[in-house]
Amino acid sequence: MRATGALLIEGARFSEAIAHLAKSTFFPKGVYRYESHEAANQHAQDCLVRGMGQLAAERE
Repeated sequence: MRATGALLIEGARFSEAIAHLAKSTFFPKGVYRYESHEAANQHAQDCLVRGMGQLAAERE
């Protein structure tokens, strides 16, 4: 494969999409270990609620 302007643009768009995904993910980075599925689900729900609250506050 040869480097071209089109591939550079495609790579930049991919990087931009990945960066956008990282901003819209409400889960903080890290490794989590849970005692149960219920505890994992509760943590996921808490992160989602917190993130949605932050988005709502930013939009106002």
